[in-house]
Amino acid sequence: MKYVRPDSYEAASALLGEETGIARILSGGTDVLVQMRSEVVEPSLIIDLKHLDGMREIVTEDGGFRIGAAVSGAQLAEHEALCAAWPGVVEAAGLIGSSQIQSRASLAGNLCNGSPAADSVPAMVAAGAVARVFGAEGFRDVPVAEIPAGPGKTNLKKGEFLISIYLPARPERAGDAYLRFIPRTEMDIAVCSAGINLVTGEDGTCTEARVALGAVAPTVILVEDAASALIGSKLDDGALKGLAAAVEAACRPIGDKRGTVEFRTKTAGVLARRAAEIAYQRAGAKR
Repeated sequence: MKYVRPDSYEAASALLGEETGIARILSGGTDVLVQMRSEVVEPSLIIDLKHLDGMREIVTEDGGFRIGAAVSGAQLAEHEALCAAWPGVVEAAGLIGSSQIQSRASLAGNLCNGSPAADSVPAMVAAGAVARVFGAEGFRDVPVAEIPAGPGKTNLKKGEFLISIYLPARPERAGDAYLRFIPRTEMDIAVCSAGINLVTGEDGTCTEARVALGAVAPTVILVEDAASALIGSKLDDGALKGLAAAVEAACRPIGDKRGTVEFRTKTAGVLARRAAEIAYQRAGAKR
């Protein structure tokens, strides 16, 4: 196995493009190192990118936030402006692993690991987050929702890797939230999850919404019908029932020892309803 610490994005992309064996990017390492130790994967090339410009920085951009691919969950939690603007995304990232893991685990790594149960991904998709990718053809911006291709797979091209994730600017009355169900109280992966992002008008009416589900399909699902159930309402019982029904209709989960198809489907609707109420409260709306 080769370990390389390239001095530029271009060099890293060239190494990835030329490698004929299994290559892995090291930006946090909390997934790939565990996979290597358990012999799930045996890379022939490890490329360490943590030291490159911008990889461990959070900067404001056009009213939003650009988060480097190696920024840890602990760094996110310490950034007051980011926590105020996107509490749901930060809380979702904070559910990844233990306190020790939080010092390394990153949004980009959680995304590129390709797990349908990744905690930060539904929250980022609900937020409309955009990933910046670098490859042989230079930079390109891709909605986070389009990165996962299935369990353990992404839609990145050969030689490409993530360098940052952008969370957009927030309107004045906006809120987001993320909830998951796990069998234990902590240190577990989601059986199902829901991320909600919404905007309200001055009178408390929901004017925009995005609803994303995790662990109920091969990739995170953005449920437009669920969002439509909220828009134009003040999240009354009818709107919340419509939200839950749309969420349940969109679910395509597997059944296993951690949860049946029926349980995951029903619970996803419950989580979406609860997350919507939290996001609505965070938007400052009054019912």
